[in-house]
Amino acid sequence: MNVRQMAAMAAEGEHKMISKRGFLAGAMASAGMALAPRLQAAASPLPVLPAGAEVKPISPEEHAARIARLQGLMRAAGVGAMIVESGSTLRYFTGIQWWRSERVTAVVIPAEGDAVVVTPAFEEPSVRETLRIPAEVRPWNEDEDPEARMIGVLRDRKMGGRKLAIEPTTRFFIVDALKRDALDCEIVSGEALIAQCRQIKSPAELALMQRANDITLAALRHVHGEVRAGMTQQDIADLMDKTSAALGGPPEFSLVLLNEASAYPHGSHKPQAVREGSVILMDCGAQVHGYQSDISRSWVFGEPTARQRKVWNTVRRGQEIALETAKIGVPVGAIDDAVRAYYAREGWGPGYRLPGLSHRTGHGIGLDGHESAYLVHGDATPLQEGMCFSDEPGLYIPGEFGIRLEDCWYMTAGGPKLFTPLAKSLDQPI
Repeated sequence: MNVRQMAAMAAEGEHKMISKRGFLAGAMASAGMALAPRLQAAASPLPVLPAGAEVKPISPEEHAARIARLQGLMRAAGVGAMIVESGSTLRYFTGIQWWRSERVTAVVIPAEGDAVVVTPAFEEPSVRETLRIPAEVRPWNEDEDPEARMIGVLRDRKMGGRKLAIEPTTRFFIVDALKRDALDCEIVSGEALIAQCRQIKSPAELALMQRANDITLAALRHVHGEVRAGMTQQDIADLMDKTSAALGGPPEFSLVLLNEASAYPHGSHKPQAVREGSVILMDCGAQVHGYQSDISRSWVFGEPTARQRKVWNTVRRGQEIALETAKIGVPVGAIDDAVRAYYAREGWGPGYRLPGLSHRTGHGIGLDGHESAYLVHGDATPLQEGMCFSDEPGLYIPGEFGIRLEDCWYMTAGGPKLFTPLAKSLDQPI
């Protein structure tokens, strides 16, 4: 079996594989799938989204500006070209929306001049449909190697002996082929260059993320009012998916954890159902023109115990501490440190130990649900205006329950600004 056959199997598996959060919540339901009769009977009218300007996809002009910024950073770093395979970074710079398979689609971005797209010949018309920048397209046929096309671009641009940056998620077999005949280029990681572009969101990106967050919060508010005793985690997830889609935000994931499963941040295979005293933890996201939301809410079905209420209030305060710590120039890891110090004073942890906060306080978000930088101990990335993060300092007690509250925010010159308001209380969780 050669590397391309292996890649084909991996790509097929990627399409079939349930995502980390999908695993937890069950297979993603399609927008129009029928719900159980008891859910249809209980359904109430959908909420109305906040008024606002119509959101539009990222413009060709903004894509061109992204390329220009990247090229400036490349020249300053002595990088002659960068290769970006299909995925969110390809979409970020070129607009091309394409998946990964054994048939490689990629772009070569030189430090000067137009980019060059390499794609299978029979896919060229489809790839051009979402291409948003001036670019040459060099198709390759089934009996040819895409890497040879890339090397041809490097040769034409006189890249011999210069640094060649690789987008960090690019698959090994592509890099391996380039190493064998990349004109004596020094192959380096393009991660830092890409991060300098993608970590700072533009007004257009923020508008798309705001709409995605509005949709998810409205859908959560609707679902919260529809939960009944006896419903399973999949019943609730299906309702969330359908509601999100109806509001205009194709669901990215709808994770529902009930009872003891809420103590495990990404769930359990064990059957779960709502009963009196159940902790219900929902972690959900939608996307608008590729930009994502990520919101979590936790509440109790019925009368909460004093312990449940105290843990909920502690997590809510943890969210506030994260936002209070966020200041321009502060290392993003310090936000995690501040929350963790508070939790330790309250008797949780220490550090990442359970019972306590076993995961980072938050993550970057944009075209990917999780992207750099990360609110985790040791991340020294200085906080800058335009960066976007989740704020989700959960507390988890194995064998009992867990509470996670999560809202996303972006940094401004005057401090952090939330896309959605924090939950008011355990009694008013959404």
